[in-house]
Amino acid sequence: MTKPFSQACENNRQPILAVLQYAFAQSRRVLEIGSGTGQHAVYFAKHLPHLQWHTSDQVQYHAGINQWLEDEPASNLHPPIIYQVGQDAFPISTVDAVFTANTAHIMQPQEVAMMMCQVAQALPQRGVFCQYGPFIQQGQFSSQSNHDFHHKLIAQGYGGYQDIATLQQWAPHLRLRNVHTMPANNLLLEWVKSSFS
Repeated sequence: MTKPFSQACENNRQPILAVLQYAFAQSRRVLEIGSGTGQHAVYFAKHLPHLQWHTSDQVQYHAGINQWLEDEPASNLHPPIIYQVGQDAFPISTVDAVFTANTAHIMQPQEVAMMMCQVAQALPQRGVFCQYGPFIQQGQFSSQSNHDFHHKLIAQGYGGYQDIATLQQWAPHLRLRNVHTMPANNLLLEWVKSSFS
C-alpha cells in the first residue's frame, strides 16, 4: 500500500510541538487517540524523548501508521492499539497524558462526550489532555471557512464542530487550563484532570 501522508500534519506539527513541550513536560506515558497517518506520532516521539508515545486508531489505519513507525523508529514509540471511541474500552489503564488531533469534528457528539468522559476517568490527578482541532468558542466560529466546513461535515454525516462550553459540560473533572490559538483557525485545548474543576 502507498504510505499515507497528510499535508496538514506537516503544517501543524511544529506549532503543536511547541505547546506539548511544556504541557507534557511532567508526563511520562501518552496515549494518542486517532493517530491517523502516524506522522504526528513519529515527529512528537522524536522531539519528546522523555515520553512513551502510544498510538491508537481504528484497525484500518494501522498499516499506514506502522509504515511510518517502521521508517522512523524510536525506542519510545509504540505500535497502534485498536481503539474506536464508542466501541472499545479505553485501551491503556496507566497513562498520565492524552493527545488527539482533528478527531472531535469527525465523531458524532455522543462519541465526543464518551471520549471526554473516558479520558477524564483514565487520567490521574494533574494528568493532561491536549486536544487539537477546530472548535466553536462562545457560540462563535473563528472564521467563515470554519462555519462553512462545519455545515459541510454535518451534511456528510459527521458530527461537526463542538463548542468548548459543551466539552466542559461533558467532562466536569477536566479543567480547561489553556486555549492556544493555532494556525489555520484551529485551537489546542489544554485540559488538566482535577476533582475540583
